[in-house]
Amino acid sequence: MSGSPEATLSYTGATRGLAPIPACERALPTATAEPFFKVSDASIALEGPAFDRQGNLLFVDIYGGRVLRLSPDRVLTTVYAEAALQPAGIAVHKDGRIFVAAVGNFAAGRVIALPDDGGEPQTIVPASAGYVPNDLVFDSNGGFYFTDFRGTSTNPTGGVHYVSPNFTTITAVLPNMSAANGVSLSPDGKVLWATEYCAGRLHRVDLQDAVTPARSGSAIPYHFVGRGPDSMRADADGNVYVAMNRQGRVLAFGSHGIPIGQILLPGRQDDRFLRSTSLAFVPGSRDVVIVARDEFGDGGAIIFRAQALTKGVRLFSHQ
Repeated sequence: MSGSPEATLSYTGATRGLAPIPACERALPTATAEPFFKVSDASIALEGPAFDRQGNLLFVDIYGGRVLRLSPDRVLTTVYAEAALQPAGIAVHKDGRIFVAAVGNFAAGRVIALPDDGGEPQTIVPASAGYVPNDLVFDSNGGFYFTDFRGTSTNPTGGVHYVSPNFTTITAVLPNMSAANGVSLSPDGKVLWATEYCAGRLHRVDLQDAVTPARSGSAIPYHFVGRGPDSMRADADGNVYVAMNRQGRVLAFGSHGIPIGQILLPGRQDDRFLRSTSLAFVPGSRDVVIVARDEFGDGGAIIFRAQALTKGVRLFSHQ
C-alpha cells in the first residue's frame, strides 16, 4: 500500500548525504574552498596546521606519528616521527621551537617541544600527568592553554588547562568537559574559546587572569548540530573559526559566539572530505588553509585554501 505524495516523506537536495547543512545554518554567508596541496593518496588523518617564522606550514599525520612541514614552494618533508606519539596540535614558540600536543594512546598523552630542525624532543607535559593533550595555544606571557581530550558525552573528564610560562605549573581552567578539543584566544588575549567534541558545544570565557574566568564570564553561546566541533582559530576582529569534523566545512562565529559564515569543502555534498579537522591563517593575510581527508572516496588527504572574513589574529609578542 502506498500513500499520497502529501503523506510521503522524501529527501531533498538539502537533506541528502551524511552531513546536510542544518536548516538554521543554510542561509549563512558561504565560501567554497579550493584544493591547495595533496598530501597523500591515502586517507591519512591530518591535524594541527600552524605556520613557522619562515612561512612553512607545519601539520601532523596523527596515526602515522609524523610532524610534517610544507615549504612556501610546496616541498613536503618530515620534521619528526614517533609512532606512539600520535600528534594532534601544534603551536610555535617565540624561540622557534615546535610545541606538539599529542594524544598518545588516548589514555595518556604528552606535550613535547621540538627544535625547529626536528631534533631531540623536550617533554613539557609528561604522559604520567594523565592528560590527553589535543590542541594548544600560547598567550602573551608565554604560557599556553591545552585541551584534554578525555571523557565522553556522559562522562565529562576532560577540560582546558593552562601551563605557566616556566612550564612548571598546570592549572585547570575549564574542568569537566566531554573531550575538549579546539582552543583559541581573542586578539587581546582576554577571551578564551574552546570546543567540546563529544557534547557539541562552543565555550566562550572572559578571563580575569590567565587561569580565572571572570565573574559571570563563562558561557556556552552555541550548541552544534551533528558531529563534531574540532580545532579552531581566531582572526583579528575577534571572530573564531571552528573546523567541523565529519561535516566538511568550517563555521565562523562573531566575537560573542553567534554564527556569521561558513567555508565549505568541495565534494562535501557527495560525502567527500568530510573529515575537516583544523585550519590555520596564512600570516598577514585573510587566507586560511584547511586540512581534511576523504574517508569514503579515493581523494586521499588534502590541504584546502579559502579566504576568511579578515586577517588572522596577530601573533603575540612571545611568538
